[in-house]
Amino acid sequence: QVQLVESGGGLVQAGDSRTISCKFSGRTFSAYTVGWFRQAPGIERDFLAAVDSRGNPNYADSVKGRFTISRDNAKTTVTLQMNSLKPEDTAVYFCAAASLARPDGLVQRVDYWGQGTQVTVSS
Repeated sequence: QVQLVESGGGLVQAGDSRTISCKFSGRTFSAYTVGWFRQAPGIERDFLAAVDSRGNPNYADSVKGRFTISRDNAKTTVTLQMNSLKPEDTAVYFCAAASLARPDGLVQRVDYWGQGTQVTVSS
């Protein structure tokens, strides 16, 4: 069983940067693509970014160029650096993982979810 624990959420000002992290445990990290989704109240959960075991990323068009995903295989951690944050980025951010070889596959299939971390961007 995979466990995903997010951290780093909080309250930030518009224009600020924030990095959130996801700690993976329970299975062989290198066998999983890991990524991030977010969900705002009343809106469906949206894919943001994913990274495969070799470090190849995939981004949603909505965050490309503003968000950066990275992976530390030694620490079994995936981080999402978010720049130029806007109030509309306010959401619960969820870590997700699937036994996939390609990062674009996480858009279609998630095997495990974290509990989420709240990011609130004030104007």
